[in-house]
Amino acid sequence: MFPTIHAGVAMSVLLDVTNLSVHFPLRSLALWGGARHVAHAVDGVSLTLAPGETLGLVGESGSGKTTLGRAILRRAPITAGTVRFRGEDITTLSGEPLRRLRRNMQLVFQDPYASLNPRLRVRDIVGEPLEVHGIADRDAIRERVSRLLTLVGLPADAGERFPHAFSGGQRQRIGLARALALEPELIIADEPVSALDVSIRAQVVNLMQDLQARLGLSYLFIAHDLSVVKHLSHRVAIMYAGKIVEIGDRRSVYERPMHPYTEALLAAVPVPDPAVERHRQRAPLSGEPPSPVDPKPGCRFASRCPLVRDVCRETQPPLVEKRPSHSVACWLRE
Repeated sequence: MFPTIHAGVAMSVLLDVTNLSVHFPLRSLALWGGARHVAHAVDGVSLTLAPGETLGLVGESGSGKTTLGRAILRRAPITAGTVRFRGEDITTLSGEPLRRLRRNMQLVFQDPYASLNPRLRVRDIVGEPLEVHGIADRDAIRERVSRLLTLVGLPADAGERFPHAFSGGQRQRIGLARALALEPELIIADEPVSALDVSIRAQVVNLMQDLQARLGLSYLFIAHDLSVVKHLSHRVAIMYAGKIVEIGDRRSVYERPMHPYTEALLAAVPVPDPAVERHRQRAPLSGEPPSPVDPKPGCRFASRCPLVRDVCRETQPPLVEKRPSHSVACWLRE
């Protein structure tokens, strides 16, 4: 179902993110005479995405996943680093060039209830991108919307109804249809199934797989559900406190994790076999994630890591490839 991607084989790069940082100045503190502080939402993140590939981006709430996705789409201000799409540096694009670029990069939102305008019929919601970009006239838009709704598994006449007439899973299908209207190459899916019932999640994930196989889409799939990411992704990136701490092939990351944080995440995933689950070793993490405001030097995970050393508190470890197509930022792996 997926395009085959082999470690060590040269492949074209659709998306190339290099040392990307997104920092937000906290002006309110300065206004009251306090020191000027900065929130490091994303700090020096690098990743690549190949055509037809799915990269799963995993991390707990507040780790910077959504901000990273928005920065790639140029919906959040970039403090440093570069974003290249098909080799073109889009970091400083604005105006009409940025508008044209966004035809190739679309977003699927987390909440299917809040992301659809309740005042518009579905045909207008799905057809709006076509109208905004002036791609087709009214009659052509209506025909194309019908085809898109059929493509995502909804009846063509669904376009005449309003969003309130649909379930959560159906609304997310409408969101997918809207994202596909401009025939993009890259879709950033920001936790698209986290607000859905478990049984509906599988339907939406399977639909995304089918659409990828039929249309050659690339996904940056943002989630905190490791089981969904494992099912959908070719490669997996683990994000913690604004930084990528591990990235690699799906099988390698899940079967042979190298970072203590990845190990803790995988240990927390329940196993459906009661006998196996009963005898599993767990080491729950203590403490809280570090504040993104003016972070301390050293590894961001040092305050919670059970294997922490002095060097971990003093110097930030670089993200280094330790196995073929498997990199980790951890002094323990030196």
